[in-house]
Amino acid sequence: MKLTTKGRYAVMAMADLALFKDSGPINLTDISLRQNISLAYLEQIFIKLKKNNLVKSIRGAKGGYVLEISPENIKISNIIAAVDEKVKTLNCKKDSKKGCNNKFSKCITHNLWDELDQHINSFFEKVKLQDLVKKNQNLNK
Repeated sequence: MKLTTKGRYAVMAMADLALFKDSGPINLTDISLRQNISLAYLEQIFIKLKKNNLVKSIRGAKGGYVLEISPENIKISNIIAAVDEKVKTLNCKKDSKKGCNNKFSKCITHNLWDELDQHINSFFEKVKLQDLVKKNQNLNK
Protein backbone atom coordinates (compact mmCIF):
# COMPACT_ATOMS: atom_id res chain seq x y z
CA MET A 1 0.00 0.00 0.00
CA LYS A 2 1.26 3.46 -0.82
CA LEU A 3 0.49 6.29 1.59
CA THR A 4 3.40 8.63 2.11
CA THR A 5 4.38 10.41 5.30
CA LYS A 6 2.69 13.54 3.95
CA GLY A 7 -0.75 11.91 4.22
CA ARG A 8 -0.02 10.30 7.58
CA TYR A 9 1.45 13.49 9.04
CA ALA A 10 -1.45 15.58 7.76
CA VAL A 11 -3.88 13.29 9.59
CA MET A 12 -1.73 13.39 12.74
CA ALA A 13 -1.50 17.19 12.67
CA MET A 14 -5.24 17.59 12.10
CA ALA A 15 -5.97 15.18 14.96
CA ASP A 16 -3.66 17.25 17.16
CA LEU A 17 -5.51 20.43 16.18
CA ALA A 18 -8.85 18.78 16.92
CA LEU A 19 -7.64 17.45 20.27
CA PHE A 20 -6.46 20.90 21.40
CA LYS A 21 -9.13 22.98 19.62
CA ASP A 22 -10.49 24.40 22.87
CA SER A 23 -7.07 25.93 23.66
CA GLY A 24 -7.40 28.52 20.89
CA PRO A 25 -5.06 28.82 17.91
CA ILE A 26 -2.30 26.22 17.91
CA ASN A 27 1.11 27.09 16.53
CA LEU A 28 2.93 24.62 14.34
CA THR A 29 5.87 24.44 16.74
CA ASP A 30 3.60 22.88 19.37
CA ILE A 31 2.26 20.33 16.90
CA SER A 32 5.81 19.65 15.71
CA LEU A 33 7.00 18.92 19.25
CA ARG A 34 3.98 16.83 20.29
CA GLN A 35 3.85 14.75 17.11
CA ASN A 36 7.58 14.65 16.34
CA ILE A 37 7.12 16.06 12.84
CA SER A 38 9.58 18.48 11.21
CA LEU A 39 8.38 22.08 11.44
CA ALA A 40 9.35 22.73 7.82
CA TYR A 41 7.35 19.70 6.69
CA LEU A 42 4.33 20.82 8.74
CA GLU A 43 4.49 24.25 7.10
CA GLN A 44 4.25 22.62 3.66
CA ILE A 45 1.34 20.44 4.79
CA PHE A 46 -0.55 23.36 6.35
CA ILE A 47 -0.30 25.41 3.17
CA LYS A 48 -2.29 22.67 1.44
CA LEU A 49 -4.71 22.16 4.34
CA LYS A 50 -5.41 25.92 4.38
CA LYS A 51 -5.83 26.06 0.61
CA ASN A 52 -8.44 23.29 0.91
CA ASN A 53 -10.32 25.14 3.68
CA LEU A 54 -9.66 22.57 6.40
CA VAL A 55 -7.72 25.01 8.60
CA LYS A 56 -7.38 28.76 8.89
CA SER A 57 -4.52 30.80 10.25
CA ILE A 58 -4.81 33.40 12.97
CA ARG A 59 -2.14 36.10 13.04
CA GLY A 60 -0.59 37.73 16.05
CA ALA A 61 1.35 36.87 19.19
CA LYS A 62 -1.22 34.25 20.21
CA GLY A 63 -1.83 33.17 16.64
CA GLY A 64 -1.62 29.80 15.01
CA TYR A 65 -4.04 27.48 13.27
CA VAL A 66 -7.60 26.45 14.02
CA LEU A 67 -9.92 24.02 12.27
CA GLU A 68 -12.07 25.67 9.63
CA ILE A 69 -14.71 22.94 9.99
CA SER A 70 -15.92 20.97 12.98
CA PRO A 71 -14.04 17.67 13.52
CA GLU A 72 -17.35 15.81 13.17
CA ASN A 73 -17.54 17.03 9.56
CA ILE A 74 -13.98 16.28 8.44
CA LYS A 75 -13.44 12.87 6.92
CA ILE A 76 -9.96 11.36 6.91
CA SER A 77 -10.31 11.09 3.13
CA ASN A 78 -10.71 14.91 2.99
CA ILE A 79 -7.38 15.37 4.78
CA ILE A 80 -5.53 12.88 2.60
CA ALA A 81 -6.94 14.42 -0.59
CA ALA A 82 -6.09 17.94 0.61
CA VAL A 83 -2.37 17.13 0.65
CA ASP A 84 -2.59 15.56 -2.82
CA GLU A 85 -2.31 12.01 -1.59
CA LYS A 86 -3.97 8.92 -2.97
CA VAL A 87 -4.05 5.52 -1.31
CA LYS A 88 -2.92 3.07 -3.95
CA THR A 89 -2.22 -0.63 -3.93
CA LEU A 90 -1.93 -0.87 -7.72
CA ASN A 91 1.10 0.19 -9.72
CA CYS A 92 -0.94 0.59 -12.88
CA LYS A 93 -3.51 3.22 -13.70
CA LYS A 94 -6.98 1.80 -13.17
CA ASP A 95 -8.22 2.43 -16.72
CA SER A 96 -4.90 2.05 -18.50
CA LYS A 97 -5.02 0.40 -21.92
CA LYS A 98 -1.53 -1.01 -21.30
CA GLY A 99 -2.54 -3.06 -18.26
CA CYS A 100 -0.45 -3.75 -15.20
CA ASN A 101 2.71 -5.04 -16.82
CA ASN A 102 2.76 -2.64 -19.81
CA LYS A 103 1.11 -5.39 -21.82
CA PHE A 104 -2.44 -5.48 -23.11
CA SER A 105 -3.90 -7.30 -20.15
CA LYS A 106 -4.21 -6.83 -16.44
CA CYS A 107 -2.04 -8.86 -14.09
CA ILE A 108 -3.57 -11.92 -12.49
CA THR A 109 -3.99 -10.16 -9.11
CA HIS A 110 -5.23 -6.81 -10.46
CA ASN A 111 -8.81 -7.22 -9.22
CA LEU A 112 -7.62 -8.25 -5.74
CA TRP A 113 -5.59 -5.04 -5.32
CA ASP A 114 -8.31 -2.95 -6.91
CA GLU A 115 -10.82 -4.30 -4.39
CA LEU A 116 -8.42 -3.56 -1.53
CA ASP A 117 -8.11 0.05 -2.80
CA GLN A 118 -11.87 0.37 -2.65
CA HIS A 119 -12.02 -0.99 0.93
CA ILE A 120 -9.28 1.33 2.16
CA ASN A 121 -10.77 4.41 0.52
CA SER A 122 -14.23 3.48 1.80
CA PHE A 123 -12.78 3.18 5.33
CA PHE A 124 -11.19 6.66 5.09
CA GLU A 125 -14.54 8.04 3.88
CA LYS A 126 -16.31 6.70 6.96
CA VAL A 127 -13.81 7.75 9.66
CA LYS A 128 -14.12 11.33 10.88
CA LEU A 129 -11.49 13.43 12.60
CA GLN A 130 -13.68 13.45 15.72
CA ASP A 131 -13.47 9.63 15.84
CA LEU A 132 -9.67 9.86 16.22
CA VAL A 133 -9.98 12.43 18.99
CA LYS A 134 -12.49 10.31 20.92
CA LYS A 135 -10.32 7.20 20.63
CA ASN A 136 -7.28 9.14 21.86
CA GLN A 137 -9.21 10.60 24.79
CA ASN A 138 -10.43 7.11 25.77
CA LEU A 139 -6.86 5.77 25.69
CA ASN A 140 -5.65 8.52 28.02
CA LYS A 141 -8.26 7.97 30.74
